[in-house]
Amino acid sequence: MLRIHFTSEDVGRIRIAAGPVPAWEMLLSLHALRGPADHGIFGPWRARTLGALDPSARLLLSLAPPRGYSPDFLTPADNDVEAAVDAVRSTARERLRTDLTLLAGQRGAATWMRPLAEGDAGAVRRVGTAMLRYHQRVLAPAWDRIHAVVAAERAARAADLLDGGVERMLSGLHPQIRWEAPVLSVAYPVRKDLHLGGRGLLLIPSYFCWGRPIALYDTGLDPVLVYPANRGAHRLVEPAHTSDGDSLARLLGATRAAVLEEIVAAEGVTGADIVRRLHISAASASEHATVLRQSGLIVSHRTANTVWHLPTPLGRAVLDGGTRGRRPPRTYPPRPTEADRVR
Repeated sequence: MLRIHFTSEDVGRIRIAAGPVPAWEMLLSLHALRGPADHGIFGPWRARTLGALDPSARLLLSLAPPRGYSPDFLTPADNDVEAAVDAVRSTARERLRTDLTLLAGQRGAATWMRPLAEGDAGAVRRVGTAMLRYHQRVLAPAWDRIHAVVAAERAARAADLLDGGVERMLSGLHPQIRWEAPVLSVAYPVRKDLHLGGRGLLLIPSYFCWGRPIALYDTGLDPVLVYPANRGAHRLVEPAHTSDGDSLARLLGATRAAVLEEIVAAEGVTGADIVRRLHISAASASEHATVLRQSGLIVSHRTANTVWHLPTPLGRAVLDGGTRGRRPPRTYPPRPTEADRVR
């Protein structure tokens, strides 16, 4: 059991990650690659992905065994993959030595570990390059779906917070999580206590987190709790598609129908999400959202500087009636990263 101890100050410092965290999705997807081939959710993805791996992924697979300890330095909480890689490359030598000593104690020391544990610049750079290549080949092609699943979970938690406060939000995180103020108890393979001490807690819903929530090993690091973004496993399974899916587009227009599809599929998105996923201008996204809102198909609300668009029951009903045979999900080529320049 993991017991996370809150003070009143910590309750006011609970945050939910703004989107999928690339380093955590990388780590947990590496765990999934080592999982059973017949896994009900990730089995087909695993079969497709194993053949697309860059040779550099072997280093990451060695650093991230599917069971037991994985080094804390691999999972900075940055929302941008290149920022995460920069954070890994900037890891202090003491942290590298500590984390890799723990890893060696679990699975035995290996000759490749020594340069990395000593902070060798080339060894650390190779880890960063492997992360970039892995993200580009494995995660980027599926990133829109990953983002949609995490956004839907984030919207659900925000709704719980608005409707029932912190108690409802924390109580509904996951069946293996129990909130009895001031302690959040998490089913865990070891007995552990994490005292937040005023630092707050970052909640990270994850697409590839499966089975149970996970936290950093070192309780002295900024506290995070990563948990499955699978309130209903249907979110994780790509739906079957048929060729008949044009009725909604004929009614609303192709782009406006696509905007509604994105909002309903993710159970809430920002204007920036619409721009990024559909490759349209911010002005166009705003115009389509305005028409959908005026038609009663969505509602919008502002949080700080961000406008969230959420579906109404009418919007869901219109989409269900018009897209039973929806088009396959859009895929876009990943944008170039530093990995392309080091090939």
